[in-house]
Amino acid sequence: MTAVRWIAKGLALILIVVGLTATIVPHYLDRLYYEGPESGHYDGARFFNPDGDADTLRMPTRGGRGGFLWRQLTGDDGRPAWPETVAVNQTRPEARVDGQRMVATWIGHATVLVQTQGLNILTDPIYAERAGPLGFGPRRVAKPGVAFDDLPRIDLVLISHDHYDHLDQAVLRKLWQRDRPMVVTSLGNDSVIGQVGVPATALDWGREKRIRPGVSVVVTRNHHWGSRWFADRNRALWSSFVVTLPGGNIFFAGDTGMGDGRWPEEAAALGPVRLALLPIGAFRFVPGQMASGSHIGPSQAVQVFERLGASTAIPIHWGTFRLSYEAYDTPPRLLDAAMRCSWAPASRPGARFSAVRLGEPVTIGPVVTSPPPVIAFPQQTSDGEMRKCLDTPQVRALR
Repeated sequence: MTAVRWIAKGLALILIVVGLTATIVPHYLDRLYYEGPESGHYDGARFFNPDGDADTLRMPTRGGRGGFLWRQLTGDDGRPAWPETVAVNQTRPEARVDGQRMVATWIGHATVLVQTQGLNILTDPIYAERAGPLGFGPRRVAKPGVAFDDLPRIDLVLISHDHYDHLDQAVLRKLWQRDRPMVVTSLGNDSVIGQVGVPATALDWGREKRIRPGVSVVVTRNHHWGSRWFADRNRALWSSFVVTLPGGNIFFAGDTGMGDGRWPEEAAALGPVRLALLPIGAFRFVPGQMASGSHIGPSQAVQVFERLGASTAIPIHWGTFRLSYEAYDTPPRLLDAAMRCSWAPASRPGARFSAVRLGEPVTIGPVVTSPPPVIAFPQQTSDGEMRKCLDTPQVRALR
């Protein structure tokens, strides 16, 4: 074993000890991010998923928390190799996009710049080199598709939850110092964001923040969990978002598992979804796994796309930080296969859900209005149909 390998294992062991210490010394690392009345997803101390937490509490592999962290940090689980770096053609977006024209640029992971109606909207901005505390955590393999200094003036930032690969305090501080954007998040995350002097509007699921006439942000339900340290689990709420706009809404799923699968319809009830930003990566922790409790995989992302009735979707949450077992290009390849299994292209001609390149500005078309079908198509692909359709040698060969 090389010296580099031994050093990596040593650092991993240190981080595991730090993490386990966090469970032994909760008074040191636990934080009270939110206080409020009990609700259907808050017990007075911690938040929970009303559709059940068993799948988010369970470790995705055997061996307990320590074993999981060891394998994640050392790669000792037979996982396929990832590239050390990925070539990215960084671009400089337009300063503004006016009217109903819409342009979206995937910057990396769950960070997307959406420009429309003269607004510049940024989702879960992360520019950190590593996604974790104290300089530890997965290293970025792809530089941001838009350099920070090339970002246009940002008006609105959406923060889905407090995990390090979604809530980057350093870049939020830089954005605030430069642009003074409005930051909207879910309950408790404003406390974490406020640690670096950035004010944020924190709302419960179903609550709305008016941005200007005709434009609002609605914080919506998804299925996940939150923590900055092990002991502060679920002290802050996780969420998705709907940005209501003339000409069709934006849906940002944040980070989510499928749960009861009803939250996409709840978001769709707020109006037609013109653009959906849906995660497709970090779903495989053992060979052949198609989803985990905390993360939808590509096949479930396609089902979410169908249930939203979205016209265009961009896959996010893949290809930037290695968070799980699957190969670098498995998420988009599996997404293409799942879309071939979907009823969406037949029942909604013109609907699109496929990978885009980092840094590439993509013009988003208008809301797709489906004509009355000559043949009645189901609007959704069932779990059984999806599993059967994906049971092919080509899909089984994907690692």
